Amino acid sequence: MSTDAPLFQIEGLHVAVEGQEILKGVDLTVLPGEVHALMGPNGSGKSTLANSLLGNPDYQVTGGRILFKGEDVTAWPTDVRGKSGMFLAFQYPQEIPGVSVINFLRQALSARKGIDLSILELRLAIMEWMKRLDMDPAFGDRYLNEGFSGGEKKRNEILQMAILEPDFAVLDETDSGLDIDALKVVATGVQEVRTDRPELGVLLITHYQRILSYLQPDKVHVLINGRIVESGGPELAERLEQEGYEAWRS
Repeated sequence: MSTDAPLFQIEGLHVAVEGQEILKGVDLTVLPGEVHALMGPNGSGKSTLANSLLGNPDYQVTGGRILFKGEDVTAWPTDVRGKSGMFLAFQYPQEIPGVSVINFLRQALSARKGIDLSILELRLAIMEWMKRLDMDPAFGDRYLNEGFSGGEKKRNEILQMAILEPDFAVLDETDSGLDIDALKVVATGVQEVRTDRPELGVLLITHYQRILSYLQPDKVHVLINGRIVESGGPELAERLEQEGYEAWRS
């Protein structure tokens, strides 16, 4: 893939939930290696966009399309998107009692690579990443997200992103409910993964500007009432921090 070819595109996306239109024509293009931040107030359509990118069947695409590496993935189910190299981290990660972190990762990675991996092979990779992400090595044997703190859940997402080696990652409200230390851990973790995978594209969907001081985005987009009303560089996030969203609500 030439570096100029878009990695991920959203073209004229319209999405309805229970018959009500929430996204009203969203356009977004992410090139390989770019970090894009999508910001907006509550109710602007951020989580609708995240769910649409995930392939959540409750969110109906009524117009436009989603392209990944030039392929139209609008109708692809969630698992197929995941196997193809899209990673979707959630605002409220699921708890899965009885499934350890390492077992979950083994299943996910085996599906992604199309081969059955042994726990031993994976354990070595996980240990190395846990060290880089400053995680307790015992973490891998705990049940997925069960009794995890907010920060641990987020670290676990970053660990998943590191191990699964996606080409494109959507991080939805990764900073919600995190204190400043956990925020730094997440931002540092994303940067660690990008160091290994410089072509990785990231779309960070967030309400707050503060994570952007640790994770410098290439582009910032403002979503209001289901439309991107402005796009710019990192200075746009700073302007939002100072002025809020009022300037764009007409």
